[in-house]
Amino acid sequence: MGCITKHYLNEYSILGVWKIEEDLKTLQDTVILDGDDKKKYKAFSSTSRKLEFLSVRALLAELLGKDARIVYNKNNKPFLKDGSRFISISHSNKLTAILLSTNEKVGIDLEYMTSNIGAIAFKFINRREKLSRDPENRKYHLYLHWCAKEALYKICDKEGISIRKNITIEPFEIRESGEIKGKVHTERINESFDLYYTRYNNYAIVWTKKYY
Repeated sequence: MGCITKHYLNEYSILGVWKIEEDLKTLQDTVILDGDDKKKYKAFSSTSRKLEFLSVRALLAELLGKDARIVYNKNNKPFLKDGSRFISISHSNKLTAILLSTNEKVGIDLEYMTSNIGAIAFKFINRREKLSRDPENRKYHLYLHWCAKEALYKICDKEGISIRKNITIEPFEIRESGEIKGKVHTERINESFDLYYTRYNNYAIVWTKKYY
């Protein structure tokens, strides 16, 4: 299927989503890999990881053109090689998402919603956070918390942040799409963020952006 959405959030930011329905050969023919990309690609042993890697490059080409390239820092945080935009990437199951902005730091996370997230909620939910008691909404609520925290973890450059202890999501009413408030508090960060979420089939998607 390829790119299923290319959404301009404002004059600075683009959100793109790719649905992976192609096989490896089809995606390989879609993208042009440089030397560094080829080394990374060959290091992946699983077909699913290779498909994710190629889908990111295919989606980036759809959003910015075939010359756009991704590089990574020591924490595996992605950057555009030419420095023209901030970038955040996420993938889960058959979806890949990229958020780009020319003047705002960005963070995005998407997750395919399976039934077992309640068993690990203690790893990322803290006592200040409120969850729905409705069993039909609870799973989505938990995934929105998880995605929101992952998006904030990414926008704050990952280092020295505990998702459970240092990131708090304020109580919010669950809808198909909406807005969330979140806060990151560490020794070096004390910031509040606006986050935005939506549901696509059985996926939760949350993103944030902030001018620094």
